[in-house]
Amino acid sequence: MKPVKIGLLGLGTVGGGTVRVLTRNRDEITRRAGRGIEIIAAAARNLDSLGDLDTTGMRLTEDAFEVVEDPEVEVIVELIGGLSPARELVLRAIDQGKHVVTANKALIAHHGNEIFQRAQEKGVMVAFEAAVAGGIPIIKAIREGLAGNRIEWLAGIINGTANFILTEMRDKGRDFNDVLAEAQRLGYAEADPTFDVEGVDAAHKLTILASIAFGVPLQFDRVYMEGITGISREDVAYASELGYRIKHLGIARRTPRGIELRVHPTLIPERRLIANVDGVLNAVLVWGDAVGPTLYYGAGAGAEPTASAVVADLVDVVRALTIDPENRVPHLAFQPDALADTRILAMDEVETAFYLRLRVVDQPGVMADVTRILADLDISIEAILQKEPDEDTHEADVILLTHRVREGNLDQAIGRIEALSSVIAPVQRIRMEALR
Repeated sequence: MKPVKIGLLGLGTVGGGTVRVLTRNRDEITRRAGRGIEIIAAAARNLDSLGDLDTTGMRLTEDAFEVVEDPEVEVIVELIGGLSPARELVLRAIDQGKHVVTANKALIAHHGNEIFQRAQEKGVMVAFEAAVAGGIPIIKAIREGLAGNRIEWLAGIINGTANFILTEMRDKGRDFNDVLAEAQRLGYAEADPTFDVEGVDAAHKLTILASIAFGVPLQFDRVYMEGITGISREDVAYASELGYRIKHLGIARRTPRGIELRVHPTLIPERRLIANVDGVLNAVLVWGDAVGPTLYYGAGAGAEPTASAVVADLVDVVRALTIDPENRVPHLAFQPDALADTRILAMDEVETAFYLRLRVVDQPGVMADVTRILADLDISIEAILQKEPDEDTHEADVILLTHRVREGNLDQAIGRIEALSSVIAPVQRIRMEALR
């Protein structure tokens, strides 16, 4: 059979990796797909910056729409990122009856519902494995490998930059700003690191994972986001002293009252496997009612790890070209007319345990006042760690670990605690998850 002809949008890090993987593993990929996969056209913002990338046989242009409009191109691979013009390019490709492979998590999180509906109407596929966790095949695992399970919850380290920063803070006792600067020097963090350190990137990925796990529409605007900028090296050290590690997690959980969608720093018992995923690596822990916990671990970014997922999607698309659209694997795992209108919980309705750090004046009655406030709001304490007071200031850190509590109750308690004259700084709080 003739090779399937591909149009590639973007020849940057991931685009270049995709070209190299397809070239290097051409014979193996053809054996798996049943047909060759050939890039015949590619677009790049600056054709003078391609370096030594081998683009032999490709028609090159700086106009991505020119590739989409090419009548010979059968599949569009979108690797330019962002929302626009990526959305317009993908929708144009779909309208022309072309299948799409994308690594664009923001595009899927914000516009996936529209894109998948259009693709269903046109009978084409949109594949997006590379949009979440780089080279880890987590989309396929949940959508196909765990199809016999009712997914109860998932939790993921799905941003390598944040994980690198927290790892360095723990291992070397460094401050957040110091490690962030190093991450930028190493290329792990952008010049503007907001998407990584404030949880936006992880929220994009969690939106996608939750839809596939629970069969609900993509709802990025309902995800609670909290970054790691407020985590101090003292918090990291105290967590270790108590047997925990702080990880920046995306968590999606099914409850009787609705679905939790949240991204935030989280204390995890240090004996959990996911607590020991360090550096820029990613991991996703999924709990299914039949299989129990399964952990997926590996490189969450980078040229060839992400290209691995892009090429795997291409192989799937090529294999499915002769299958009737009704018999293909649904984009969001569940049949489009079977997506559930399940309620997404507001954050003040979510129940978790908490780590609380208080800076207090060393005087009698402080802990009595604090524990009375917690008791009044049905918040029980699991553990207390009180540090030695500073000899000059007579101030001390007090760390409390609570049992599970409704977040709205804890918000009220913190407001009352911070009003005490003996509490001299805002209360630091970090959510805790046993993940078992």
